[in-house]
Amino acid sequence: MKHIDKSPIQNTRLKPFLTCVDHTVSRETFSIFIDERAEMLVTTPRPDNTDLGKYYESEDYISHSNSNSSLLNRVYLFIRNYTIRKKLELLKSFNSEGKDLLDIGAGTGDFLLACKNDGWAIQGVEPNKKANKVAEDKTGIKISVEITEILNRKFDLITMWHVLEHVPDLNFYISNLKKLLKANGTLVIAVPNYKSFDAIYYKENWAAYDVPRHLWHFSQKAIKRLFKLERMKVVKIIPMVFDSFYVSLLSEKYKRGRSNLLKAFYIGLKSNYKAKSSGEFSSLIYVIKNSENGF
Repeated sequence: MKHIDKSPIQNTRLKPFLTCVDHTVSRETFSIFIDERAEMLVTTPRPDNTDLGKYYESEDYISHSNSNSSLLNRVYLFIRNYTIRKKLELLKSFNSEGKDLLDIGAGTGDFLLACKNDGWAIQGVEPNKKANKVAEDKTGIKISVEITEILNRKFDLITMWHVLEHVPDLNFYISNLKKLLKANGTLVIAVPNYKSFDAIYYKENWAAYDVPRHLWHFSQKAIKRLFKLERMKVVKIIPMVFDSFYVSLLSEKYKRGRSNLLKAFYIGLKSNYKAKSSGEFSSLIYVIKNSENGF
């Protein structure tokens, strides 16, 4: 385990924010620290890269699951299928001249398959071996394990759906994202938002903290500052309104030891209602361009 005591954005000391339990795999306790100026949170201690994989080894970690054996899984699969359609609509709205698409954190390949069927030339990255194999079988293409395997390529569109918070070396990774993106390309990143109402309500039981798999926890200010360091600019922010319901359902289970569908729905609804004026939805999609191109 490695303790992180300084911010990845600026050379400043971090301050204690809260303490969370890994409800999914280990039941271990982790601290979350805050960079107050950048409004960014950091999980510590952080597992070494060689140990991090064991924290994903659980049947309950359903981002790599196609099972509908439980209520949470069925809700997840319903939301996933709906959001895939919405994601495709979003991609079409960019009116990209090219059709080369890279999805990082491809999971079991459902989004990539939908893009392939929609006419995109697809490439994927997925480090989890089991999910990688499923994605390859599903899409019929070779799925890379790391982005460093494909740095000789350029893409019109790069997507990362709830992936950036898992990346160990944040600044190095963002630098490589810039290298992979064509000059006029578009980077689309979705991450949880710890400043949302559901995060504030559930506190240490907020499921989207997901320690230690989520190494970083972003605000809008933090995302803008991180990409500004690489001369990239956030040009649009889009809410993911369904995330508040799913995250609240899982958070209720963590908080009370059992699922409470009605309470979770109420908190999710309240979070979205408050976010209409604050802009602080449970999860946000950031559309990012190279700032050198006049954006």
